[in-house]
Amino acid sequence: MTEKARLEQQQTPPSLRMRDFFLGRQPILDREQSLYAYELLFRNAESGPANITSDLSATASVIAYVAHLGMEKVIGSAFCFVNVDAAVLESDIFQFLPREKVVLEIVETMDVTPHILERIAELRNAGYRFALDDVIAETETTRQLLPFVEFIKLDVRDITPANLLKLVPLFKSANKKVVAEKVETREEFDLCLALGCDYFQGFYFARPVVLRGKSLSPSQLAMVQLMGLLNSDADDAVIEQAIKRDVSLGLNLLRMVNTPAASIGRRVDSLRQALVALGRRQLQRWLQIMLYAEPAQQGCSMTPLLMLAAGRGKLLELLAEKLQAGDRQCADTAFTVGIMSLMDVLFSMPMTDILEQIAVGEEVAAALLSRSGFYGNILALAEHLDDVEQAETHLLADLRHLRLSSDELVAIELQAFAWGDEVALSAV
Repeated sequence: MTEKARLEQQQTPPSLRMRDFFLGRQPILDREQSLYAYELLFRNAESGPANITSDLSATASVIAYVAHLGMEKVIGSAFCFVNVDAAVLESDIFQFLPREKVVLEIVETMDVTPHILERIAELRNAGYRFALDDVIAETETTRQLLPFVEFIKLDVRDITPANLLKLVPLFKSANKKVVAEKVETREEFDLCLALGCDYFQGFYFARPVVLRGKSLSPSQLAMVQLMGLLNSDADDAVIEQAIKRDVSLGLNLLRMVNTPAASIGRRVDSLRQALVALGRRQLQRWLQIMLYAEPAQQGCSMTPLLMLAAGRGKLLELLAEKLQAGDRQCADTAFTVGIMSLMDVLFSMPMTDILEQIAVGEEVAAALLSRSGFYGNILALAEHLDDVEQAETHLLADLRHLRLSSDELVAIELQAFAWGDEVALSAV
């Protein structure tokens, strides 16, 4: 055993040893749909679907591991919500957690004893905040824990609209922040917003609402046209003139090329310098990101779709680098597949219509339309990671097919999280 491994073993409670796991994070948004926090979601790679959701003690060892790598790489500048059960509450895992950044989610099914209430009060006095998770009704457990929690998470999937109408005012009157979770459709979001919920969790923002005939904004159209020029290998002078014709596009390009994420290493003050410094490959990459950044700029907030797209593009790039070592073109194409995979959501139109406007190769089209081929396989893996509730049934098969270990996947995820958050912050 190495010295590092020995130290980690000493720090982790004996009953909560490290194990293989999948790491996911799901955004929690405020009423303006700006990022407030992430819920960190952990799944044991060796457990089946029946055991995974109740195996919360595994969370403790994973928190220790993630905190060791750096919590900021996982959540950036946001807060994080983490599930805890009685075993975790009794452990010493909290030495790993920055109390100013963490909300501890108590599962509603936990057996509430006087000793547990005493422990929760102790942690609360030490500066930790608590949420009560999976609430679907006012129960004895809810009443016992209500004085200790700041957030109430209502499970939209298991509550009727009539009960939501009763529960939201009930908890708001108790000065609790209400989080609507498992919000998967725009209609559910609109309902919970109207009822007064404070925060929202679920991938409703990444579900396509297909509106045929929707037109692109002028800036989006300029970016798509410029991407077409790059794909057709147009001259540099033609590309520069295309950028100059759209003032906002030029300004956005100069701003983004001067961010740390661009890794230029020197100040860039002109469009010509930006084109030379970036090169065509990087220019195409930033155009793809700026498509998602435009709604964020209009709303003056960092949109979750921008963060998801940037992180997914980087995740696919890193996966391609790992699986097709030395093939730079493959990694670049994987990044494009990741970014473009959410353009149907961004533009609210079918992917087939988008591909009529943006020319792509056959392998990219196959990945985007049918999740087939190498790029389709790694895109499917990324989508399964995002949809953590269903991930267990797919991820092990994905990893076996790609010959990738869970440790390698988590390391790649952390890199993608950090890069995607940095880009998203730079873009707004």
